[in-house]
Amino acid sequence: MKNKLIMFWVIVAIVLTSLVIIYKKPTKLGLDLVGGSRIMLEAKTTDTITKITPEVMSRLQYAIESRVNKLGVSETSVAQVGEKRLLVEIPNVTDLKEAEAFLGKTAQLEFKQPVFDSNKKPKYDAQGQMMWEPTGLTGEDLKSATIGSDQTGQWTVSLEFNGAGATKFAQLTQKLVGEQMAIFFDNEEISAPVIREVIYGGRAEISGGNSGFKYEEAEKMVNLLNAGALPVPSDIIQENTVGPTLGADSIEKSKFAGILGVALVMLYMIMYYRLPGLIADIALIIYGLILFSLFKTIPVVLTLAGIAGFILSIGMAVDANVLIFERTKEELRAGRNLFTAINSGFDRAWTSIFDSNMTTILTCVILYFLGTSVVKGFALTLALGVLVSMFTAVTVTKNFMHLIFGTGDLKYPALFGLRKDEIGKGFEVTETRREKARFGILD
Repeated sequence: MKNKLIMFWVIVAIVLTSLVIIYKKPTKLGLDLVGGSRIMLEAKTTDTITKITPEVMSRLQYAIESRVNKLGVSETSVAQVGEKRLLVEIPNVTDLKEAEAFLGKTAQLEFKQPVFDSNKKPKYDAQGQMMWEPTGLTGEDLKSATIGSDQTGQWTVSLEFNGAGATKFAQLTQKLVGEQMAIFFDNEEISAPVIREVIYGGRAEISGGNSGFKYEEAEKMVNLLNAGALPVPSDIIQENTVGPTLGADSIEKSKFAGILGVALVMLYMIMYYRLPGLIADIALIIYGLILFSLFKTIPVVLTLAGIAGFILSIGMAVDANVLIFERTKEELRAGRNLFTAINSGFDRAWTSIFDSNMTTILTCVILYFLGTSVVKGFALTLALGVLVSMFTAVTVTKNFMHLIFGTGDLKYPALFGLRKDEIGKGFEVTETRREKARFGILD
């Protein structure tokens, strides 16, 4: 009994912790609940990359994810669809055109030098524009980019190169002392400063020319540079928007479905299993608190599919209790005392509970790793629900039953939904069947 009391207070502590987490941490909702945009991107080949391979798609997905995160929008999702498409889900987007432009930018940073004639003078084209050629120093040599300001207070972009980039930059500035060096961003010339001296240390600064950068321009450039260049360009081939009104309606319907489902399950358990059913309902409430606190702690982004997985797991949460109670009733019918019947009921039901739940979890694992983002949300919430239900059914329900019923005999069979004349009947039937089997007359 002492161990049971200790476990009881452990359960109380878990419940109180779950309540604190639920109260303190915000619930993270997905695109279909808060509104936003879905953008489908398709990778395109280039002169150097003539085939879209899984490696190219993996690099593209990583770069797009980095960019989407720079938008400052939470709970974004980037998932590969097919061989060369990415589905980007961005909740709470206020400016879709800005997001499209941000995702489509190649973010290619290049340092170019003048094209010199035979007299080592810069060459100009027919329009009188200076001609430039690549130097081999690009954004791939960049370590980080930050926003800064010059002596006049104008916004600038400060660059720091990695080891190889710092060496290239020092060699380049040494060769171009007294000459201009152009900085191109996405094939657009940003500035072309004159190199006054050799620059060591791998640090450079980009200004916006005479007019300087606006803060928004400098911030966008920094975000794109830090996110990295796309390995291949991508086109937006489809976009869908989900309004917040639809999301709010979905939340209300999901709440109603959840409350109705829980109420019906709890009512059924009480009507059929009486006091053990009430204990199972208490365990179900504890299950819901623990699971919801896990959703907020991990955190799990709740979508409509995820809520469906949660509601489905409610029924599965009491499924284990049904097996346990039926096994316990069989033991009581066989004449076992209450303490032995409860323990035996849990022990005999555990194998079935474990096997059935493990098959569900394995299915969820397959869905999570092979499914799209919507399917992943369903699989994750369902798997967590199954794991928590195993804990509440085996630990919470069993502990509460022992604390309430104690170790004596069953004085009130009606509390288990049994009649007095049923107690011990199962044992007699078993003995009768055993005797028949001995004489070979059992069907």
